Amino acid sequence: MKLSDFWDRMDETFGPAYAKSVASDHTIGQLGGRTIDQALAEGENAKAVWMAVCRAWPERIPARLVR
Repeated sequence: MKLSDFWDRMDETFGPAYAKSVASDHTIGQLGGRTIDQALAEGENAKAVWMAVCRAWPERIPARLVR
């Protein structure tokens, strides 16, 4: 997954403004307790980060974006 695709999915799921807040403010256990921004900055694969987001907020992710 390209990083631009990751951010498109984040924006669609959370809205552009809230997506940035989610990425910088919320830690995710599946990312080792890191934020999305930290995980991506440390070289974590965008697809792996997206799947962690899907598991952390299953009620928010449209089914067509869980892949």
